[in-house]
Amino acid sequence: MARTDSLPEPATKPRPAPILHADGKLRCAWPGVDPLYLAYHDTEWGVPEYDSRALFEKLLLDGFQAGLSWITILRKRDAFRAAFDGFDPALIARYDRQKLDDLMADAGIVRNRAKIESSVNSARAWLEIESREGFSNYLWKYVEGRPLQNNLQSLGAMQAETELSRTLSKDLKKAGFNFCGPTIVYAFMQAVGMVNDHIVDCCRHAECAALGKGR
Repeated sequence: MARTDSLPEPATKPRPAPILHADGKLRCAWPGVDPLYLAYHDTEWGVPEYDSRALFEKLLLDGFQAGLSWITILRKRDAFRAAFDGFDPALIARYDRQKLDDLMADAGIVRNRAKIESSVNSARAWLEIESREGFSNYLWKYVEGRPLQNNLQSLGAMQAETELSRTLSKDLKKAGFNFCGPTIVYAFMQAVGMVNDHIVDCCRHAECAALGKGR
């Protein structure tokens, strides 16, 4: 997916064919043969996520990923969870200067002050939306509660952003979120299953499509 949650390179570059693995399954090429990446591809990416807290965590991590590869964030995810109190929005919303300084000193995470500080505003925005309608409901209404099925024939057909991701990005920023540009938001949408961008030959395409019908 566009240089973010899935693909290590921008989606404008040519993409290799799906990979046939030793278990006899074809998979999207972007995770290669890295075990951590493959596990993420097989168990998380494209699976419809409806838990508001999990969606908050993923959106923040995608923001930290901006300018980096997703595998970098994936390898640091446990450290992020420990540093950010399990991504509890109520706790993050109350972070003070000392806590922010402590996070900047934590070598286990991405130490970018703007991204770290923006997490506080994002947590406050999440709390407001959650109290009003539920963060999961807020996000999923953009796709009418059901994942979009793109039926991509190749990774080269994958978009970096869409009109919908631009709209959602704009609305998230208005709500108080940061580091949520349209490319990041589209990557987020792919990752949490709001859109199924597994190529049709990938073993996970049909599996994720079936999950999307179960809402």
